[in-house]
Amino acid sequence: MNVYIIGVGMIRFSKYPNRNVRDMAIEAIDLCLKDCGLEKKDLQAAFFSNTFWGMFSNQHSIRGQVVLRSIGIGSIPVVNVENACAGASTALHLAVTGIKAGMYDCALAVGSEKITHEDKNVSLRAYASGMDVENFDKQLKLFEEVNKSLNFQIPEDGPPGQGRSIFMDVYAMGARWHMKKFGSTQRQLAYIASKNHFHASLNPLAQYQNPMTVEEVLSDKPITYPLTRSMCAPVGDGAAAAIVCSESFLKKLTNKRPVKILASVLGSGRDRDIDDEDIGERMSKLAYEQAGVGPEDIDIAELHDATAYGELHQCEVMDFCPMGEGGIYAESGATKLGGSRPINTSGGLECRGHPIGASGLAQIYEIVQQLRGEAGKRQVEGARTGLTENGGGTIGLEEAAMCIHILQKV
Repeated sequence: MNVYIIGVGMIRFSKYPNRNVRDMAIEAIDLCLKDCGLEKKDLQAAFFSNTFWGMFSNQHSIRGQVVLRSIGIGSIPVVNVENACAGASTALHLAVTGIKAGMYDCALAVGSEKITHEDKNVSLRAYASGMDVENFDKQLKLFEEVNKSLNFQIPEDGPPGQGRSIFMDVYAMGARWHMKKFGSTQRQLAYIASKNHFHASLNPLAQYQNPMTVEEVLSDKPITYPLTRSMCAPVGDGAAAAIVCSESFLKKLTNKRPVKILASVLGSGRDRDIDDEDIGERMSKLAYEQAGVGPEDIDIAELHDATAYGELHQCEVMDFCPMGEGGIYAESGATKLGGSRPINTSGGLECRGHPIGASGLAQIYEIVQQLRGEAGKRQVEGARTGLTENGGGTIGLEEAAMCIHILQKV
C-alpha cells in the first residue's frame, strides 16, 4: 500500500526560555494542518515524540494526550514515542506502519522538545539518558579502551561529558578512529561544518544562520578533539510535525502537494567491534531494497550530523561515497548546494538545531520542501528522490536506534 506525506510543519529551532513542549507542539500541528488544508477531525491517529519532558517538568506519561486534548483532539488512538534522538522519525515510521496495515487512512506524527534550562548542566546531563544508565561506567570504560587502542595523541580536554554532552565524546572517538584508519583530517570536518553553516544561512527556520569559513570553524572553541564548537549541534528547543495518508484518502483531497514514501525502516544497534559493519550500512541496505532504488538515485539527503563527523560517517555508510572517503567527498563540493548530491540543505543538526524529540521530523520537513520545489534560496534543482537518516542513543559502539526514510516527488 502506498503512503504519502500530505502536510508538514515546524517552528524555528532556537532557545525558548518562555516556551514549553505543549505550546511548541501545538504550533507545529497547526502549521501542518494548514499546510495540507485538513481539520483536526480528519486525523485518525497520532504519534507523539518527546524525550525530556518528564525529566525536566515531571510530565512522564500521556504526553501526546496532554498536548492533543489541549487543542480539542480526543478519542483517537495516541501513541507516545521515546527513542532518543530517533524519536520523531520513529513516530513517523509508526504512523506509516499503521496506514500500511489498513488501520488508519490519515495519521499525525509530531515531535516536540525543550532542552534549554537555566542551569546548562541540567541540559547537558540529560543527554546521558540516551545510553545504558545502569552500565554507564562500563560504557565509559569501552570508550577509554577504544581511544587507548588508537594510540592517538590528543590535547587534554577533561573527562567524557564534562562541560559538554557525552555524545560529543562518542563522535570524537569515531572521528579519531576514522583519522587513524583512513587519514581523514580535522580540516575536512571543518569543511563540512562550514558548508552546513552556509546552508543554514539560507534557512529561516535554522537555529544558527551565520555563515562561517573553514578557518573560523577550526579556530572556534575546542570541545573534544578533533571537534570544535561549530562542528557540534547546539542545545535548543523546537517542534515539527507531518501528516501521512493512504492513497484512497489522498484521492479525496484538493490542492494537494503529496510526497510519496518509498521506504520507512527502523532498526536497533548490536554488539560489535569498531571495524565491523555499522548499523547505518545494515539499515540503508534495507531502505534501498524496500524503496526499489539505490544510493545513486538519491538526489538529496538529510543525515544525522550531531557533529560534522556524523555527516562524514553517514555519507559513507549510506553508500554515497567509498568507505574512508567521506572527508574527500565533502571537500569535492558534492555535498554543497550546486553539488551532485547536496547533504543537509537545512543546515543539519549542527546548525538547524537538534531538539532531539523533534529532529527526525525536521529532516522530513526539509526533504518534503525540497521535493515540492518550495525550499526557496536553498532549493536543489531537479530534486526527485530524497533520504533522511536519524539515529538515536548509543549502546556499545553504535546507535541504539536508527530510522531511515526515502521519499519521492509525485
